[in-house]
Amino acid sequence: MPSVFRKATPDRTPNSFLQKFSIIGTVSAETIPFQEIESKWQKFWEDQGFFRAPQTPRPGKKFYCLVMFPYPSGTAHMGHFRNYTLADVAARRAQMEGYDVLHPIGWDGFGLPAENAAIQHKIDAAQWTRDNICRMREQFRSWGLSYDWSREFATCDPRYYRWNQQFFIQMFHKGLAYQKHAPVNFCPKCQTVLANEQVGEAGECWRCQAPVVQKHLRQWFLKLSQYAEELLRDMRELEGGWSAYVLQMQRNWIGKSEGAEIYFEIADCESRIADFKIENPEIRNPKLTIFTTRPDTLFGATFMVLAPEHPWVEPLTVPDQKAKVHSYMEQTKKKSLLQRTRQEGEKEGVFTGSYALHPATQEKIPLWVSDYVLMEYGTGAIMAVPAHDARDFEFAKKHRLPIRYVIFPKNRKNSEESAYEEEGILRNSGAFDGLSNLEAKGKIVEQLARRKLAQPKIQYHLKDWLISRQRAWGTPIPILHCPQCGAVPVPQEQLPVQLPPNIPYGATGESPLTRVESFVKASCPKCRGAAKRETDTMDTFVDSSWYYARYCDPKNEKEPFDKKTAQAWLPVDLYIGGIEHACMHLIYARFFHKVLRDLGWVNSPEPFPKLLNQGMVTLGGTAMSKSKGNTVDPQGMIRKYGADTLRLFILFAAPPEKNLEWSEEGVEGCLRFLNRIWRKVLDFSSTPKAAAAQTSAAESLTKKTHRTIEKVTQDLRRLSFNTAIASLMELTNSLYAYQVCGDETSGQTLKTLVRLLYPFAPHVAEEMWSKLGETQTLVLSPWPQANPAKLSEAACTLAVQVNGRFRDRVQIQKDADAREAQNAAQDRPKIRRHLGSQKISKVIFVPNKLINLITENNASAAKVKD
Repeated sequence: MPSVFRKATPDRTPNSFLQKFSIIGTVSAETIPFQEIESKWQKFWEDQGFFRAPQTPRPGKKFYCLVMFPYPSGTAHMGHFRNYTLADVAARRAQMEGYDVLHPIGWDGFGLPAENAAIQHKIDAAQWTRDNICRMREQFRSWGLSYDWSREFATCDPRYYRWNQQFFIQMFHKGLAYQKHAPVNFCPKCQTVLANEQVGEAGECWRCQAPVVQKHLRQWFLKLSQYAEELLRDMRELEGGWSAYVLQMQRNWIGKSEGAEIYFEIADCESRIADFKIENPEIRNPKLTIFTTRPDTLFGATFMVLAPEHPWVEPLTVPDQKAKVHSYMEQTKKKSLLQRTRQEGEKEGVFTGSYALHPATQEKIPLWVSDYVLMEYGTGAIMAVPAHDARDFEFAKKHRLPIRYVIFPKNRKNSEESAYEEEGILRNSGAFDGLSNLEAKGKIVEQLARRKLAQPKIQYHLKDWLISRQRAWGTPIPILHCPQCGAVPVPQEQLPVQLPPNIPYGATGESPLTRVESFVKASCPKCRGAAKRETDTMDTFVDSSWYYARYCDPKNEKEPFDKKTAQAWLPVDLYIGGIEHACMHLIYARFFHKVLRDLGWVNSPEPFPKLLNQGMVTLGGTAMSKSKGNTVDPQGMIRKYGADTLRLFILFAAPPEKNLEWSEEGVEGCLRFLNRIWRKVLDFSSTPKAAAAQTSAAESLTKKTHRTIEKVTQDLRRLSFNTAIASLMELTNSLYAYQVCGDETSGQTLKTLVRLLYPFAPHVAEEMWSKLGETQTLVLSPWPQANPAKLSEAACTLAVQVNGRFRDRVQIQKDADAREAQNAAQDRPKIRRHLGSQKISKVIFVPNKLINLITENNASAAKVKD
């Protein structure tokens, strides 16, 4: 550290802190000396250990604040700065309010970039990762973040990933981890398997954007689908804490569908019965199972379609069609799953030459193969109803297949130019003619079920989590493959299975671990015979699916974490990260938490009841990116303006959940604001003190101060940081308009302003606080409390309506604007419950009296009701 610092002796006596720590020499009074101040207070906070969380929090007084794991890429960017500053404000405010705060940081150490760097630069992936962590750690420290650095860890440390392996083995014994052959997404450039969630809409790899192809490999899965219903149901626990948009994204991804399984016998198959891969070869007429949400359209089924990967494609294809079918299946392998399911583009396919029997009419209908049907969804086979499904309609038109309408709208005819997918009345449906399609659904399934040709069924879009990765820089999967015993877990006492040194990285399409003989060779713990170690590693999303629990007890070497300690800290009270993780990390972490609960490790249903998805930092309207050349280095801005100025701009320029457009002019404006307070502090500290003035101006400033306390407190609780800072700017203006400097009123206002400023600009606030003569650090100072007597004239009660119906009342500042009123209204639990996931399309606001929140599709409620 610079020699300007005196050594600070750790002392937990509050009044002694500032007396034992000071800068030698004087500083200019013109502008804030940021570099000196920030270095001083960062060292002071660290020396005193202010941000170290207790091992166990006091009951009812814990606040666990967490940011999504940073990947150690080597250079922190402005997006990191924004994300981590938002969390820091919340953590500092909670500490001032008397909470035991857990605010940890660590590193998502495994991942493909390190392996690519090892290949490209011929360096060790572990060393590359460690070097990057060191660089980013120093950056984070320079930002003045209130992290408990004593809890820092990296997931690439065997002391962490050994517990990944233990959890995997526990899941294996519970039947939640299994291996099977499956068609998988494969990135030829990254040379690894990707989960569906890691493939973009255009079929590109999420990391390198290369086109993804299909491969058929033996892979490890976790039974995510077993928790589909619970993941869906428990979203009720998250309403009000998560954005409605993210919840809807997860609902769509889980994709619950209620329908029926229907069985179609294969026609004329006696001569080929031996070719069918069925469990009971004595069955003379094997059946194809399909899942449909529209059994009401059964009589409109005119053909069937199998996925190219369906096991019955080969035996059902007649000899004359085999060449065409095989050629088509090879073409399909070049497409990703998402490319195959896109609505646009021609629907290609090939006829197998075989037919199925319609279960209701015994009509022979042709069996086709097409890549728009997937083994991943349903049963890998569909009944095609072109008259009532757009994709089937396009396929039928292209291949000149029959189109039969069986549902008709009331009072008009169907158009023969498109599929009719709405409700209506059944025709051409035998005994069900004249029924509404909704009524017919159940009756058709009921009749088929009596003949054992159908049964009700619920399906989910959510599939099991494919965790196998053909990489070396990841957690080794703790399985031994024995010719006699099959897949055998590594014994507990042999964990962790560590990555070997000097891994021969290279792009070969298989894990580099396969080429490390000392790693692969092993003995079976059951029969003691020769065995081979599993060479696939785990998806890195496994690492980040439970790290929040490890932070509760990160030094534990006997178990992943102490259960009582984790249960005292969990769940996380505020989780902050990008919305891009809505259908990957957040679903995986929710699943993992429920598995940990079922294994007895945690006792809460959800890991993150409160979630903030921050917006991106943009420049010129687009997200900052090195490849686009539109980045701004946080360190350069800190050297020029100071970390506190940059923090203030990041917090003030936009609401947290919105994108923030970078503006250096905006940064300079925040610098001027801080300098205004700085000058006022210097003026006050050098002015002779006067008694309290009994004037209307003094009373007005006092009331303004208490209104600001109330407003900033409310804004911080709903994470509305930009409006809180705006209130501080207003109070600063009021302080400058006050004609007296040095009296008790101006002093109290100035001290309150500095205390309220602390979470946003902590270094500068601490320095101002000491210059005002205070000897207790702001870290230990209590949060200001508004005097209700000073708020009475400023408050009013607002009636809150949702779609024109009265739902609640809320007290707000008098003459508040519509936005402030809406924020206050939506903060009420009753209002959140009535809004649910609906989006607000219109707001009707009568100042000081009423606000009416109109949701989409409720235009009739736009009229204010008394």
